[in-house]
Amino acid sequence: MAKIYGLEDFMPNKLIESKNLTVNLLIYPHVLATGVTLPVEMLLAGEAFARRYDKSVLKLNTQFLSESSTSIKSRAGITMVADITLDNKSVIDSGTPDIIIVPSLWRNPRPVLKKHPKLVAWLKLCWQRGSTLIGVGTGVCFLAESGLLNNHSATTHWHYVEQFKRDYPQVDLKPDFFITQSERIYCAASLNALADIIVHLIAQHYGKAAAQNVERNFSHEIRKPYEEQRYLEGSGDRHADELIAEIQFWLRTHLNTELTLTDIVEQFGMSQRSFTRRFKAATGVRATQYWQQLRIESAKELLASSNLTIQEIADQVGYQDQGHLTRLFKQDLNLTPKAYRAMVRKKLFS
Repeated sequence: MAKIYGLEDFMPNKLIESKNLTVNLLIYPHVLATGVTLPVEMLLAGEAFARRYDKSVLKLNTQFLSESSTSIKSRAGITMVADITLDNKSVIDSGTPDIIIVPSLWRNPRPVLKKHPKLVAWLKLCWQRGSTLIGVGTGVCFLAESGLLNNHSATTHWHYVEQFKRDYPQVDLKPDFFITQSERIYCAASLNALADIIVHLIAQHYGKAAAQNVERNFSHEIRKPYEEQRYLEGSGDRHADELIAEIQFWLRTHLNTELTLTDIVEQFGMSQRSFTRRFKAATGVRATQYWQQLRIESAKELLASSNLTIQEIADQVGYQDQGHLTRLFKQDLNLTPKAYRAMVRKKLFS
């Protein structure tokens, strides 16, 4: 009879230091297969792009993991085979994964949760030892069940919001956000939001160019960049400098203004020097960089969703010179606005 390992036997005390990026994807009955397959395909695409230019990039190692059964049938009837299980010695040999993705389940997750207590405990142990966790839709309930989300922000699928609130009252649920981030725990309300997180992680591990390439091929329909749609505890617009937050709001709602930053700052009764220092301290970026990125993202949205001319879009986002907008697009995306629009509209795949 095979030895049954306790949870403390599963893991080394820290992440294994290697040149690999190990990603475990949990599988269990009624899992939505797209929540497993899409992130794998995106990560593989990011690694492949980066490796074209740098052979030393992290080697991607993806593994399907289940609690005990090696064969799992998804909601769609697709049978998935686990590479590792929690009652198998291979878990010990594989070490603590860098990233764990907990995909969504179809409908009520409670019955599956009750049958997988060891998986819940394993998630908590992995996080304590350095893993990054990503919960998707109702899969977020696994993270909530572990207690890791107590007194932290989270989101989940809109259909399960009220039940989630009743089951996990200690979690700071943010149903109006598609993404939340708390330390090394990400929650995604939908598959599109998961795709945004994956693009974000590809940028971290394989670089901005790889992330842009993956977004180009997989995710044009995503509403906004990861940074704009997440709720991040203790960062961004939620800093303590209320005056800077007011100025940020003004900038977001007056993109087409002809005023300069100096003019705007004077309206708020601040000196340019004080504003420059306080804005960087509060947000971590320069004000000029912040405003320029707001305008570029707005232009991208208009290119994707409207029939306005490039000049009209430039006017809408505060650039009277169409050439200026084109130069910024080339600098940020290696594309002209016209090429970006064609790419988004046609969803070109390379």
